[in-house]
Amino acid sequence: MSLVAWLVFGLIVGIVANIVDPGPVRGSIIGSIVLGVLGAIAGGFVANMVFDLNISAFNIESLVIAILGAVFVIVVGKAFRRAV
Repeated sequence: MSLVAWLVFGLIVGIVANIVDPGPVRGSIIGSIVLGVLGAIAGGFVANMVFDLNISAFNIESLVIAILGAVFVIVVGKAFRRAV
């Protein structure tokens, strides 16, 4: 995917992950993009290691993997904020 496609994909994933998370939404559009891209990286890494799947295109499978990864990033972030 191109850089623009990754940014749009990250924005969509970040927005959906913020909707799925029951906590208050923090951040802006840039925060949603960063969350979505980090979620895609984390979800893609785990999906590749466990299920031999990867995020290679803008499709439903990649979107689900990235959203799960973004929700995981949110949970880990909240755990670190509570620990500190």
